[in-house]
Amino acid sequence: MQDSSQTLSMSGMRPTGQLHLGHLFGTLALWTQASEMEGAFFEIADLHAFTTSYANPQLIHDMRQELLLDWLAAGVDPNKATIFLQSAIPEISELNTILAMILPVAWLQRVPTYKEQIAALGPEIATYGFLGYPLLQLCDIAVFRAHRVPVGKDQLSHLELGREIIRRFNHFYGDVLVEPQALLSAFPDVPGTDGRKMSKSYHNTIAIADDAATTQQKIRGMITDPQKIRKNDPGHPEICPVFKLHTMVNAERTPAISEDCKSGALGCVACKTELSEKLTSHLAPIRARRHELAQDPAKLERILSTGNQRAREAASTTLHDVRTALKIGN
Repeated sequence: MQDSSQTLSMSGMRPTGQLHLGHLFGTLALWTQASEMEGAFFEIADLHAFTTSYANPQLIHDMRQELLLDWLAAGVDPNKATIFLQSAIPEISELNTILAMILPVAWLQRVPTYKEQIAALGPEIATYGFLGYPLLQLCDIAVFRAHRVPVGKDQLSHLELGREIIRRFNHFYGDVLVEPQALLSAFPDVPGTDGRKMSKSYHNTIAIADDAATTQQKIRGMITDPQKIRKNDPGHPEICPVFKLHTMVNAERTPAISEDCKSGALGCVACKTELSEKLTSHLAPIRARRHELAQDPAKLERILSTGNQRAREAASTTLHDVRTALKIGN
């Protein structure tokens, strides 16, 4: 059984679309820190992607590489962290089957995001797999006995459910699995171009893979303080998404920007222009690394192949202990 004193981190993302600033300043910022420590596992969650994109397997396949490029460009180190493909680790699916036997359906039905996502995305996603999404998500974590999980606030209910399931399993079969703890980002809510949380679902993103011209165009069109109609009108930076982005890439200037906005000395066009320059400069080395990495697809395959092997070795140890606890397979 794994030494419980070892600190492990595990997290994953679905390959369903381009990553954006919300990922870069949120989860990926935590991942780059975690990848410097021992035992970090990062998953391309392609099985999870089928819960909402089951009709488009080619998209899921193609986006796997795009996801990996964004991770590496953002600073996740594959020499220190284990990057792997969810579908390449059958132990995850086996653990999912085992834990499903002790999981009351009512526990899944009470997850807040279940009904919210069906309302937002349509009844066609209300499948058996979608209902069980939080369990499969837990198995990604539990199969590596991860102690810490970098997550967004919208995933906290899933993680708490996972902790309950692990407590239930350990109650029946002994202290086999580890209860994970959440690790939240310093910037959990990155605003999109329309003022709402940046999200692929809202089509309000600035993608990591965007070029400089596209980034500048999106910033020019961003929603700002609705009460600041004319240049010299006093503004309210605390409610302005443009100002929120300044705090992420232009922190040393935010006190002055806030003061000038409130006094009416700074107009929205000038504020957006400065943000565009700072953000483009911040993203330039990330985008350059991404472009360079994209020229060597064989290297990307080697990273995944190595990661898959390491992940299977770790997962098989947990499955052995789980099977022993249940007295099966022997």
